[in-house]
Amino acid sequence: MPTPLSHVDELCALQREVAGLARLSRAIREPGQPHAVFREVCAVAAEAIGFRLFTIMAYDAGKQEVERLFTNMPDIYPPGGRKKKSGTPWAQRILSDLEPFRATTPQGLREAFDDHAVMTAMGLGSILNIPVAYNGRCVGTMNLTHVEGWYTPQHEETGLLLGAFLAPALVAHGMAFAAHSSL
Repeated sequence: MPTPLSHVDELCALQREVAGLARLSRAIREPGQPHAVFREVCAVAAEAIGFRLFTIMAYDAGKQEVERLFTNMPDIYPPGGRKKKSGTPWAQRILSDLEPFRATTPQGLREAFDDHAVMTAMGLGSILNIPVAYNGRCVGTMNLTHVEGWYTPQHEETGLLLGAFLAPALVAHGMAFAAHSSL
C-alpha cells in the first residue's frame, strides 16, 4: 500500500524529470548547435540514467556506418571516429528495428562490440544504446556505458525520451553531410 512518503518521492522524481525536459527544450533553441543540445542531453542523461562513457553517433545508412559526433571522453573515444555497422544482431536491433540495445555484463559487450577490450579495461561492464529516429528511420545513436549490471528496462524508456531531443541535430548533420558529399 502506498504511503504518503512514497507519493512525495514519486512527485519529487516527476519534478526532476520535468525540470530535465525543460532544460532540454531550452537547449535545443540555443545558438551553437548541435553542441549546445549534445552537452545538455549528456548532462540530463548523467542525472537521470547515469554513465561513465557517453557518446552520440550519427548514422549514415548509405555507408552502413556510424560517426562519433560527441563524447565525454575525447582522449579515448574522439569525435570523428567511424565504425562500420551492418550484418549484426546489434545493427538489426538498433538501426533497423529502432529498439534499444542493453547489455549488462562484459560478456554482453564482447558479443556486440569490437572495442569491448577498451571498454572493459576502463572498468565498464554494461551498455545502453538508444536509437535516435526520425520519420521511421535511424539517424543516430546515443550510447551510455557504465559498470556491470547498471542498466535496466526503465533506463531504456528514459533514454528513448532523451534521445528524441537529438533527432533534429542528427537530421541536420545528415543533410549537411549529404550536401557536402554531392559537391
